[in-house]
Amino acid sequence: MSSEKRDYYEVLDVPKDANKDQIKASYRKLALQYHPDRNKAAGAEDRFKEVSEAYAVLSDDAKRAQYDRFGHEGIQGKYSSEDIFRTANFDEILRDLGFGGFGGFGGSIFDMFFGNMTGSGRGSRRGADLRYDLDLTLEQVASGLTTEIDIPRTERCAVCKGTGSRPGSTPRVCTECGGRGQVQRISSSGFAQFVRIETCRMCKGKGEVLDNPCRDCKGNGTVQRNRKITVKIPAGIDGESSLRLRGEGDAGESGTSAGDLYVMCHVLPHKVFRREENDLHCVVAVDMASAALGSTIQVPTIDGVGAEISIPAGSQTGAILRLKGKGMPILGGSNRGNELVSVNVVVPLKLTEKQRDLLKQFKQIEDEKRKGFFKF
Repeated sequence: MSSEKRDYYEVLDVPKDANKDQIKASYRKLALQYHPDRNKAAGAEDRFKEVSEAYAVLSDDAKRAQYDRFGHEGIQGKYSSEDIFRTANFDEILRDLGFGGFGGFGGSIFDMFFGNMTGSGRGSRRGADLRYDLDLTLEQVASGLTTEIDIPRTERCAVCKGTGSRPGSTPRVCTECGGRGQVQRISSSGFAQFVRIETCRMCKGKGEVLDNPCRDCKGNGTVQRNRKITVKIPAGIDGESSLRLRGEGDAGESGTSAGDLYVMCHVLPHKVFRREENDLHCVVAVDMASAALGSTIQVPTIDGVGAEISIPAGSQTGAILRLKGKGMPILGGSNRGNELVSVNVVVPLKLTEKQRDLLKQFKQIEDEKRKGFFKF
């Protein structure tokens, strides 16, 4: 998905080192040019959404830093759509341009960008977003994977093509509201007159009445289906990340856009490794002779292949040794973090007679050294 997106700086036509004032000025210019209330040309609405998303990311310091480091994968892997747009000052900018902010669209920021911006006004709603929780092992996150998930969702009825009407028949315009989906109620009290707008009770806000509803979907225009969806998990995602699959949520009403599917990734605890950003930490047991004399040992890696590491002579418990490039992949890049190996010097619980004799000799030598050290 991210490969289809244009670079945000290119979208806003600003340089990589543009400051916030330059980014805002460019967005104002492009928003004025492509806003759906002003530009009815084909593709204008999509262009408006594109420049607004670019502005939402580049106007926020944290999101911009994430994008500069990891590109689109870093944004999609860390933020939901609502998170992306939440901090941007769209209302202020659009009001200044004479568009009245988002209020004129009768919905939230999320609905404006991913809902039905230019719908019929008959009560049709964009499809609901869905959530799927996916448990992943650390090994799967390290390598990345493509998997299939089974999603129960509503889909447009294939028999009536989403109209809700039986094939060969067509819905008729509601006579109660004239197809508007709303009715106006006027009441008077003395010299005052009150006007109230209500959803039409006859058509329930759809503006149409079905005399011959589709037998397959019972006139709803949608049916419940279980759908297998392929999800690509990029290597190196954070422990708690969400992936957004546009249009894979519930079907919308009366031909409006489908909702999105959010795959919430949860990385399971690992029995060997602990992750900190892109580095992996593990503890290895080292016998006291190897720690004292120095040695080379095999340690586990997340790739499943052991790696050799040198234990310097005189290593103590808690010493940290580094395996460069054996950590987690850096999201959106070709490099990897490091594996940090913590030494735990192990004292044997049981000794053979030979080991005991050797340690006694060692202790005698150490005792002699201490006597000489403390002699005045």
